[in-house]
Amino acid sequence: MTAKTDAAPANGGLLGRIEWLGNKLPDPATLFLLGTLLVMVLSAVAVGSGWEVLHELPRVQGDGSVQWRVVQETVIGADGVEVLQDKVSRPTSLLTGDGLFWLLSTLVKNFTGFAPLGVVLVGMLGIGLAERVGLIAVLLKYLMQWVPARFLTPAMVFLGVMSSAGIDAGYVVLPPLAAAVFRAAGRSPVAGIAAAFAGVSAGFNANLLITGLDPMLAGFATEGARVLDAGYSVAATCNWYFAIASTFLITAAGWWTTSVFVERRLAGKGPDEGGPVPVSAAALADQQVRPEERVALRKALGAVVLLLGIFFTAANLDGWALQGEGAHFDRWVEVIVPLLFLLFTVPSLVYGFSIGALKDDKGVAKMMIDSIAAMAPIIVLAFFAAQFIEVFKHSGLDRMAALAGGQALGKAELPASLLIVAFIGVTVLFNLFVGSMSAKYAMFAPIFIPMFMLVGISPELTQAAYRIGDSVSNIITPLNAYLVIVLVFLKKEMPGAGMGTLISTMLPYTVVFTVVWTVMLVVWMTLGLPLGIEGPLEYQLPG
Repeated sequence: MTAKTDAAPANGGLLGRIEWLGNKLPDPATLFLLGTLLVMVLSAVAVGSGWEVLHELPRVQGDGSVQWRVVQETVIGADGVEVLQDKVSRPTSLLTGDGLFWLLSTLVKNFTGFAPLGVVLVGMLGIGLAERVGLIAVLLKYLMQWVPARFLTPAMVFLGVMSSAGIDAGYVVLPPLAAAVFRAAGRSPVAGIAAAFAGVSAGFNANLLITGLDPMLAGFATEGARVLDAGYSVAATCNWYFAIASTFLITAAGWWTTSVFVERRLAGKGPDEGGPVPVSAAALADQQVRPEERVALRKALGAVVLLLGIFFTAANLDGWALQGEGAHFDRWVEVIVPLLFLLFTVPSLVYGFSIGALKDDKGVAKMMIDSIAAMAPIIVLAFFAAQFIEVFKHSGLDRMAALAGGQALGKAELPASLLIVAFIGVTVLFNLFVGSMSAKYAMFAPIFIPMFMLVGISPELTQAAYRIGDSVSNIITPLNAYLVIVLVFLKKEMPGAGMGTLISTMLPYTVVFTVVWTVMLVVWMTLGLPLGIEGPLEYQLPG
């Protein structure tokens, strides 16, 4: 009889110790609850200590020197007269009557407004139906026939990177599909989840296409540049060439990291511990596509083509539902999750009724109910994660930390070559505390862009560096709301997995991606290559 021990694994290396330590932490739901309580206490301490952050921006003087000026804002004084005063960020305590009332009054809204929850539940309605009628299974059979086994990993990473064209849809669709593909190939489903998640999240700012993120970031960068140069504009295409090259770099780096770190660690483990899943003779035989499956699949693909035609028409004809600009992106981009829901649901219905897996509407409803029932762990985690994220945001500690760190780096007066590398590091660090890409850039752009312009670094180059730092640590920060979603997918394949398992699995991607992507940008700068269309590397002060 073998005695069970709680000691850290002797041969697990650093990642093994991280996994062991992380899994000793409470359940992720409890961890988010404790994090919420900790932020509440820290907010009260910050208020009690009088901590505040003065907003400052760099300004070039007549002699060419740089001085930092305090930003001022207009406020209404006690006598009702507008006055100018220094702009200061101060924390908000959650351990006051008003703070506790805010938490109680927003508790439900925080949960129902938790963006990933709706995305996942709507997405899984369609994906779950496709899985239960057998459509995904037959698609995987074809995928196994078409894609050589040795190229499954780069295919998953590449699809993950490209999924940023659909904003957050890749988080929902790809990890479970990657797990199924790797399992069918006799490999570790956990490795499939890791490869897909790395591409989706850590490679978020790489793509072969111009996505909805590009004009949004260009808008923030333009505002930042105009702090120093009122006529400056940043084009949405300014980082396109670099993003294209980054897509292939991240695909290769993700392939290498999965093979060298992730699958090697999992190779000696059993299926319940995340190891490879042996493929039986029966499973191999079942991978052959039957004639009735082939017929049903043709009908389902016909439905896909029809839907895509309708979507394309609706996005390009004046007055149609998907044509024009939405609140932030093109309309079709803003409704990509409902469109994916239809792209999964309608072909699944066609396939299910054709193959005989569905008989009537009651069968459809039951399969959808079963799909949502499987998402119960996500719903529980989402409740506590939403409270943590909103409490952290309401306290103001996230913005204050980002501002203080950014201003400290700006005043360090590093050489231009080190500024970019240091900026990537700062962005990686603060991405652990401020999850929103746009919120962080809205704070960083007015500080870093004009500061770097003063030493000849273009806003476009600063933006490229920001996009690297913003991406690579997404996969290890609890403030990435989708981290808890991926953890649920992971626990389906590895019941004993915890947050430590997920972080130790994904940490090698963060390290490798940070190093190779930063080196690539430095080499790009050295070669003097344009970052994209209207994407210069250097900036010259007027006159």
